[in-house]
Amino acid sequence: MRAIQITEPGGPEVLVATEVDAPQPGPGEVAVEITAAGVNFIDIYHREGRYPVALPYIPGVEAAGRVADLGPGVTGLAVGDRVGWVSHPGGYAERAVVPAKLLVPLPDGVDDETAAGVLLQGMTAHALTHDVYPVRPGDAILVHAAAGGMGLLLTQLITHLGGRVIGTTSTAAKEELARAAGAAEVIRYTEVDDLAAEVRRLTGGRGVAAVYDGVGAQTFDASLASLHLRGTLALFGGASGPVPPFDPMRLMASGSISLIRPTLGHFIVEREELLRRSSDVLGWVADKTLAVSITERYPLAEAARAHTDLAGRRTTGKLLLLP
Repeated sequence: MRAIQITEPGGPEVLVATEVDAPQPGPGEVAVEITAAGVNFIDIYHREGRYPVALPYIPGVEAAGRVADLGPGVTGLAVGDRVGWVSHPGGYAERAVVPAKLLVPLPDGVDDETAAGVLLQGMTAHALTHDVYPVRPGDAILVHAAAGGMGLLLTQLITHLGGRVIGTTSTAAKEELARAAGAAEVIRYTEVDDLAAEVRRLTGGRGVAAVYDGVGAQTFDASLASLHLRGTLALFGGASGPVPPFDPMRLMASGSISLIRPTLGHFIVEREELLRRSSDVLGWVADKTLAVSITERYPLAEAARAHTDLAGRRTTGKLLLLP
């Protein structure tokens, strides 16, 4: 089968299109013919070695497709069933073998591409807004990169829950996207000298209840300074690089701030939780509560271009690879 394989950490050039033996399912496993794979920042972290993986490695931890074969002991699934998964590698390929316990059924109202574009970010947004900091009606929330795939989903969910989103973007076009998703206020961070001061102006000097920050190094200080007393900083990614070491006393000085570095895998440990989150997200997509913006589709061989575009913040919405 065709696949993208990494044999050493590095830049986009280490994503090599190659032919490998198609994997076969073992006990408790399922072979899935992949129709679409999501492209995510975690794929870049795996490629760079920031999150070390065993090499050679086929990246891609979010995909959708159809069941092609069942390993011994698998029940409840049949060849031809439409399924999706997150948090398991192998998505940048024509076929992957996935533990049956990680697969989620796809409803008729959600096509494969949409499922591959929403499962990882949608369930992450679900965990952030329901568990990491449960959004309450009236809460002011700061969302960085509000026009990105993750930012658009967060903005919609926070608004759905009754929160007020202050989003950050870099351009007028991205501001328009964020506002269309429900952002009450948008700050173009390229046009302000003090982002936190602008956040406080927009909140009557109080600050926000929570910051959902997937940018990292470039935004961390402003995120911390934007929070009100006992606010929560959810640092769920590092698109601009990792946050340098800092003195925890800063959290006290900023108002007894809570800092959490969540990852989705810790919020879908139990299958019941995985099924609940995926069902909620896919249900919201089906009933139009959530709109999924898939803005770029790449053939498998152009995985390096997809990584370059994502890292360079040249895109909005979600990127897909189509094997």
